[in-house]
Amino acid sequence: MAKQQSFADKAKAKVKSNVVNVKFIKTIKTANGSYKFQERFVRLDDVNKVSALK
Repeated sequence: MAKQQSFADKAKAKVKSNVVNVKFIKTIKTANGSYKFQERFVRLDDVNKVSALK
């Protein structure tokens, strides 16, 4: 049997999303005076919303 769908056909069918993944790193001061870093990935609709993260 012949191949019915090529790789190019599969790539065309994928929908590109407008969501941007950003790595968010937050510093936390502990009780003994040292700092801890807490990191997580955040999904944003627009890159300009980065400054609104807390």
